[in-house]
Order: sequence, then C-alpha cells, then structure tokens
Amino acid sequence: MAVAVRLGVVLVVLAVAGGGTWLVTRASAPVASPTTTDIPALSVKAADVRPGSIAPVSAVAAGGADQQTTPQSARSTTADPLEDWAKKVAAVTGVPARALRAYGNAELAMRSADPGCRISWATLAGIGRIESNHGQYGGAVLGADGRPSKPIIGVPLDGSSGVRAISDTDGGRFDGDPVADRAVGPMQFIPSTWRKWAADGNGDGLGDPQQIDDAALAAGRYLCAGGRDMATPSGWWSGILSYNNSTEYAQKVFGLADGYAQAAKAVRAG
Repeated sequence: MAVAVRLGVVLVVLAVAGGGTWLVTRASAPVASPTTTDIPALSVKAADVRPGSIAPVSAVAAGGADQQTTPQSARSTTADPLEDWAKKVAAVTGVPARALRAYGNAELAMRSADPGCRISWATLAGIGRIESNHGQYGGAVLGADGRPSKPIIGVPLDGSSGVRAISDTDGGRFDGDPVADRAVGPMQFIPSTWRKWAADGNGDGLGDPQQIDDAALAAGRYLCAGGRDMATPSGWWSGILSYNNSTEYAQKVFGLADGYAQAAKAVRAG
C-alpha cells in the first residue's frame, strides 16, 4: 500500500480494563491512501472444518516455557528470552521472527493476566497472517522495533460493495481519514476498538496500533474478553468470529493456527 506519512504524536489517556492501569497511546497521522489489490487473506485456503467442532491443535508454549513463565518484554533493547525460540519457529513456519516474538509475548502476558483464556501465539499468528501478512502488507517491512516501514491502513469502511459502513470515530488520528474509519496496524484494529483494547506490549509506556507487540497483546485482550477459553472449540470459534464475523475467515485462521502449531512441535522435538 503506497502510504505517504505525516508523523505526529497524539497523546490520549486510556484506561486498560481490569487493572486500573493507564497508558498513553501514540498514533501516527497517516494520509488516507488508495486501496491496494494486495490482500493477504486471498492466498490463504480455508480449512475444511465445521465451526465449533474442534479447536486448532494445542501449540507448544511460547518460548518452550512451562505454565509458570511470566510475560517477557519483546523490546530489542533488552535480552529477550523469546528471540531464540522465535528464530527456530520462524524457520519451520515461515512467520517472521520479529512477528513471532510479538505473538509469543502476547501469549505470555495473557497467561499471566488471564490464565483461564489459554490464548495461543499460533492463533494470534493466524490472525496476523490474514490481516497484514505479519506486518508486511503492501510491501511494508517489519522493523526491529516492531513497526512496519510504512503505516498499514485498510480500505475506507464507507459502505461500498462488500464493505461495512463505519463513520469516522477518531477524526483521522489513527487512519488519516476524517470521513470513514479504516482498520489500522498489523492486527487491523478499527480506531474505536483500539481505544477500548489498546495495550502496551513492548513496555515503552505507549500503546500504538502500528507496533506489532502492542497490537498482538491488544488482540489477545480482545479475544479473551468475557471469560472466554480460547483452547476449547466453542471458545476459539466464538473468539475468532467476534474478531471477524465470517465463517470463511475463521476457517482460514484455523488452518493457519493449526499448521503453525504442528510445525512448531518440531522445534521442541529438536
């Protein structure tokens, strides 16, 4: 996606649900861009599985850790115990190691914050592949800081053919569009949804939907809402369909998550 960028910093105080924790959210102010024909989901085959019948295979815990592991920062400025794991899993899944660190960190953080949810890095990776090809949408390159080389901005949600109608909710702060909302970042959050579920996954004190650690953790929080157990068939399908109410979408995420989890078993075995 060819996106011209006007970098700006907008400070908005957000309450993170559950803990009374406050964070400041940073938003770039991109200029709304033309629609690209590079849609990551198109090349993904939907799994032949009946909704609600089964959950993806249980993935090896992020980092190969046991259930007592505490969440780790994914910042490249500190020693990251997920880095070696991510490199090994990247080799067998094709998911960029930097993206895997974000998905793994989100799993560990949610395991600590909401152990009953049992969200898996593999499910987050499946969503990330569908939504933005792991932060590489439209030729973007995912940097070491977890940000794409250019902002990832979806199509205008203006009610045109095949598109929902969602009027602007952020004044263009996150998506550069003052008329209609657009999904933003590697996990494609609608601005109003981001304001509710914003998270700080890399420990820098900010929540940025374009930063993959923050976006992955926000996705985990969203999927775990309401006491959902993402390791059960009913919980998993309910969560994914809440993210995008499309059976085909959920079947595609299922196939990806199941494939990533199966492939990662070779890392533990090795």
